[in-house]
Amino acid sequence: MATIKIKFRPSSVIGKEGTLCYQVIHERQTRLISTGYKLYISEWDKESGKIQRLDENPERNRYLETLRYRTEEDLKRLKSIIRKLEKERKFTSEQVVQAFRSSENQDNGFFAYARKIIGQTQRMGKERTSEIYASSLNSFIRFRATAGEVTFEEMDSLMMMEYEAYLKQNGKCPNTISFYMRSLRALYNRASEEGLVENRNPFRHVNTSVEKTVKRAVSSEVIGKIKALDLDYSPALSLARDLFLLCFYLRGMSFVDLAFLRKKDLQNGVLVYRRHKTGQQLCIKWEQPMQDIVRKHTDPDSPYLLPVIKVPGKEERRQYLNASHLMNKRLKKIGMMVGCPIKLTFYVSRHSWASIAKSRNVPLPVISEALGHDSEGTTRIYLALLDSSVVDKANSMVIQSIG
Repeated sequence: MATIKIKFRPSSVIGKEGTLCYQVIHERQTRLISTGYKLYISEWDKESGKIQRLDENPERNRYLETLRYRTEEDLKRLKSIIRKLEKERKFTSEQVVQAFRSSENQDNGFFAYARKIIGQTQRMGKERTSEIYASSLNSFIRFRATAGEVTFEEMDSLMMMEYEAYLKQNGKCPNTISFYMRSLRALYNRASEEGLVENRNPFRHVNTSVEKTVKRAVSSEVIGKIKALDLDYSPALSLARDLFLLCFYLRGMSFVDLAFLRKKDLQNGVLVYRRHKTGQQLCIKWEQPMQDIVRKHTDPDSPYLLPVIKVPGKEERRQYLNASHLMNKRLKKIGMMVGCPIKLTFYVSRHSWASIAKSRNVPLPVISEALGHDSEGTTRIYLALLDSSVVDKANSMVIQSIG
């Protein structure tokens, strides 16, 4: 009788996610099926062989719940395959693995596989990852045009070089090309980990590096001009300006984190939240300029601190994306009004905070801690020694610099 077990393979890199796999044992033969499902070692109960929830982060818990559901469905499918093989003939553990992979990927095309992963990541709550994969896949589909679906075997170095040339001809900048290539490579490598293709490294001759972008920071004088603008005649522009300033006041907080701030996150003069990008928890001392903006714009009936997510519980990610697009259009107009030397966006508030802090001789480790950077090596060692009051003092200094 064949047996199936779920195994967890921890990463060789400390602090990185490990991978779940299925172990199929039959007639003393053992085969492994890699799933590509990622989780941290603290989220795996070795004794029970089950996923466990340890993090209070709702998004992470939703991801783990989806993983549990996916593993249960996979195990049901494996057991069904075994029952069918038992009725038909004598079989091996390798045949179980082959049947599982065949049923999982009946269409051997890269597009079909990528769409499956996009759906999986979306259901797991990894919406940003899903959007990145979808954007890159759509670009690759446009390149293929009438040629249509492509098999993994057809994806070779020459094809990816032709795709890179296509992107250059269509005016894509090096970082955009690298963005698409790295996303497609991640999908290809994932398929390779699942045993769907032998990894022949088709991306080895194309650009997957990241170049330094143009300057996105402005001076404290420009921030001061934006703050001093009289926008009472336009509530829409006034809101965009105030949210931009609030991102700046909150140590260069990203707009996605600002959008999802809840009123319960602010208690006893301290704002505590987790970064959407990394899950890292940050604490910020609440200053008067922050309170002035929130008091002006908050909706008393909403659980959110600011009026970005206007209908709680309904396509919140879509509401955030729409608001981000709209607010950045308004910021562009505001930037023109004050003669801003670069296109004004929410990214500018983050870069400007860091730039102004540096100009005020705030130590680099303090800036990294304030921005919530999850870097490794020397910076991580320095950050572990920081007191949060040092970061709060640095933030107050930057806020006061614009008057």
